[in-house]
Amino acid sequence: MAPSKAPQAPFVKDERVLCFHMEMLYEAKILDVQAADNTDGWQYKIHYKGWKSSWDDWVPQDRVRKFTDENKELASQLMAQYKNLQSGKSKGPKKGTTATRAGGSDMSSARGSEERTQQGATTASGRGNQRRARDYDLEQEDNFHNRPSIKIPLPDHMKALLVDDWENVTKNQQLVPLPHAHPVNQILDDYLTYERPHREEGSSAYDILDETVSGLREYFDRCLGRILLYRFERGQYHEMHQLWNSASDSSHTCASDTYGAEHLTRLLVSLPELIAQTNMDQQSVNRLRDELEKFTKWFSRHHSRYFVNEYEQPGNDYVDAAKST
Repeated sequence: MAPSKAPQAPFVKDERVLCFHMEMLYEAKILDVQAADNTDGWQYKIHYKGWKSSWDDWVPQDRVRKFTDENKELASQLMAQYKNLQSGKSKGPKKGTTATRAGGSDMSSARGSEERTQQGATTASGRGNQRRARDYDLEQEDNFHNRPSIKIPLPDHMKALLVDDWENVTKNQQLVPLPHAHPVNQILDDYLTYERPHREEGSSAYDILDETVSGLREYFDRCLGRILLYRFERGQYHEMHQLWNSASDSSHTCASDTYGAEHLTRLLVSLPELIAQTNMDQQSVNRLRDELEKFTKWFSRHHSRYFVNEYEQPGNDYVDAAKST
């Protein structure tokens, strides 16, 4: 019998790839490959393009992506979303007005600009330099150091779920079934049920927990239609808005009791930049960061309970309407 061939790593030395670092996706080169400890996967030594060698790092396989047009577009979208949030931080909405993108509505979304125009990309850059809509020139080291210091680590398997979510909606033209079987309110209530017994009732830690969860609910309800939707989802959002305004259904009256884990994870990715725009002092920010890290760890451990197994395929009328929007 011929000996079986040793498994081959999906990426090879010197290959040009894209690699996640925090919530962003950067162009990189594989310097070395080795089998991961105690698993059947692989680890890759990565050099990020334009960065000093001191940033070279060994990363697990699920942080590496092929250097394809689709993945380059994903990198561009993540970068555009970050720049859009940074632009909003520097300018801020006018008093008494709704924070929307130019020419948009309150259902517009920084996340919904996967068909971004050149003008939108230029505005988001904040420097006026001309870039193509799908220009995937990735953030250089100096800009990285200038980003806000607030970080909420997201486990790699959650980042992979975000990528799958993006592909399902923008590429496969599918939708998360709504109303969600496990809405955000249920997730947050389950977390409170888990975490409250670990804290003394009436203590400051107990109060901070309740305040953090209440803040997550409010942020989710306020942010969903503005920065958490892809363009293809806006029609569905309009349908849910009609449901919330309907007197016949009192169980679904807002975003947090209609949408679920997929959109909550999108919020977690956006929260560091949103928090950086507040006037909280550093001590309050540190306490909030600690609470959000605890929630994120708990949420990631129970992700299989809350994420949908399959996205739904909308009818032709919906698809046609979405394309014409």
